[in-house]
Amino acid sequence: MTSPIAPSPRLTSLSHGGGCGCKIAPGVLSEILRSTTAMPLPPELLVGIETSDDAAVYKLNDTQALVATTDFFMPIVDDPFEFGRIAATNAISDVYAMGAQPIMALALVGMPVNVLPLSVIGQILEGGQSVCRAAGIPIAGGHTIDSVEPIYGLVALGLVHPDHIKRNADAQAGDVLILGKPIGVGILSAALKKEMLPHAGYQAMIANTTQLNTAGPDLAKLKGVHALTDITGFGLAGHLLEMARGAKCTIHLDWDRVPLLTGVEALADQGCITGASARNWQGYGTEVSLPETFSSVQLSLLTDPQTSGGLLVSCSEDAVNDVMAIFIQHGFDHAMVIGQVESAQAHGLKVSAKGVL
Repeated sequence: MTSPIAPSPRLTSLSHGGGCGCKIAPGVLSEILRSTTAMPLPPELLVGIETSDDAAVYKLNDTQALVATTDFFMPIVDDPFEFGRIAATNAISDVYAMGAQPIMALALVGMPVNVLPLSVIGQILEGGQSVCRAAGIPIAGGHTIDSVEPIYGLVALGLVHPDHIKRNADAQAGDVLILGKPIGVGILSAALKKEMLPHAGYQAMIANTTQLNTAGPDLAKLKGVHALTDITGFGLAGHLLEMARGAKCTIHLDWDRVPLLTGVEALADQGCITGASARNWQGYGTEVSLPETFSSVQLSLLTDPQTSGGLLVSCSEDAVNDVMAIFIQHGFDHAMVIGQVESAQAHGLKVSAKGVL
């Protein structure tokens, strides 16, 4: 008698964390990397790890620089094809965030081969390939291992003119800050794991995390754009602080203007919050000034880890209309001015808010 085929387990049940919420907490990561900044660096390395930027950049010649990055994580959703799409979109985003055009990728695959059917693993890889096709690049190789938890991601490579490289550290006092995507992905992923996420919320989550940040290269060519990064695992507050530290400035965030994914406030109020949110706050909370009326729900959103989040642009005031036009041209209808860069003050990030949740 033929034994019945065991059902494939939920992907999220196999991982202790999902998406960019898997990142090591910012304070711990800073301690780990402390000694590596003393390494001798070649002059051709235009961007390294010194400012926690999105990718490394190596100058090839006067008109070309190579952008290299890698990103991988454990499942944030149960659908294997969508997991592959999200992971690939997230990895390629760091190339766009440097102002570069992606040219190819390598796949990083770790799978519990005795737990997941090969067909499920194949769907994960197919999801990643579909995103790379949309970005116009091949997956030219990679590496696979048998691991306890499912892991998927890419090494992503791109090219950019050295004059168009946009670091996260070059914001200037007086700049305006514009965010390309709404936040709240971590809240939605926590709700999904608790089986509390409505269908509309799931669809919004997939749409947000699989939208390629293709606006990056066009934004980088604008003279008024001074700094560029994307919002991922350290949350909006964490990546704003990276920008503030690099520029030796203070960032003023107008919380009431921050775009949010529909329904995330209510879900956060019901306890759908990732553990990474608290770890993020522990890592950098002393650098943030909050209004007295700021609620715990608002704080959970401010620190919420984003997976494949939006581009954050720091630009001169006279470039705002051009930046917004590029975002709209690339399909980012929720792009919003969320704050400004100010001269250095007591805190790296100063948050203001009128509304109380």
